[in-house]
Amino acid sequence: MAKTKKAAEGKTIRVRLFKSINSCQERHRISVRALGLRKLNDVRELKDSPSVRGLINQVSYLVRIEESA
Repeated sequence: MAKTKKAAEGKTIRVRLFKSINSCQERHRISVRALGLRKLNDVRELKDSPSVRGLINQVSYLVRIEESA
């Protein structure tokens, strides 16, 4: 069980902002900022966790994700 937990801890996600936040809801802008994204095509590598996945789900129409190890 420890091996699976350790493997999940090291997993990261690359998130790219591909659409402008100008005409979206204020709470979605806050979510994008919480992900660490500022400008178009800005990329952040984040730890794969339920909270990050929730933020990405909320603004899925603004960001693209790609799995990375």
